Amino acid sequence: MESLGDVVENGSGDQRATGSKIVAILGAGVMGSTLLSGLIRSGRDAADLVITGRNAERVEELADRSGVRRMSNADAALAADTLVLVVKPQDMAGLLAEIRGQVRPGSLVVSLAAGITTGFLEEALPAGTAVVRVMPNTPALVDEGMAAVSPGQHCDEVHLSEAEELLRSCGKVLRIAEKHLDAVTAISGSGPAYIFYVVEAMIEAGVLLGMPRTTSTELVVQTLYGAATMLKETGQHPTVLREQVSSP
Repeated sequence: MESLGDVVENGSGDQRATGSKIVAILGAGVMGSTLLSGLIRSGRDAADLVITGRNAERVEELADRSGVRRMSNADAALAADTLVLVVKPQDMAGLLAEIRGQVRPGSLVVSLAAGITTGFLEEALPAGTAVVRVMPNTPALVDEGMAAVSPGQHCDEVHLSEAEELLRSCGKVLRIAEKHLDAVTAISGSGPAYIFYVVEAMIEAGVLLGMPRTTSTELVVQTLYGAATMLKETGQHPTVLREQVSSP
């Protein structure tokens, strides 16, 4: 089944759609629904988007609210030019087995599952399938995500740019060698949890010092926002900024 739009031969002999591409998001959890919303906000036509998921009620709700199509995993794999796999790592092998026979030649597969290597994906998918591995984070919920992307061995510049465009709908995207993705998982993937933990502790400290919780929360959140903005906009090393506060 060919994708929507005209199809032309490129220099490597494979076929790429020049018109609208169908993107199927397999997984309707937090990150799947976040990416779907981001793509729609960025101007992607809902008619070109497909959502799947185990929770039929959740999938139906997302489809009705956003105007996208809902399908089974196998049907989505057959229909889509780009497949975005947004399932838990422990569910990835089962999903790949389910869609393997439906993935069309020339399709791009983008995985957002932590710890799942491009090699694992390529071995489970049809030979030559272009794969991109992504490590996102939860600030994508407010379009301030940080996603690191790494190409598989069959992924070319066009594929990688397509993946980056998808993730850019929810924040910033950075190309990273796959050997560094475990470190990325620890820093930006898990990083928000550490920040939230510090914020939680600071708010509780304010409450223990006698402030109303709402006041303590506003003080801490704005302090965090302001400090992050200073880091981003001044370009100064965090040590310099810290010393401006903690100097004698």
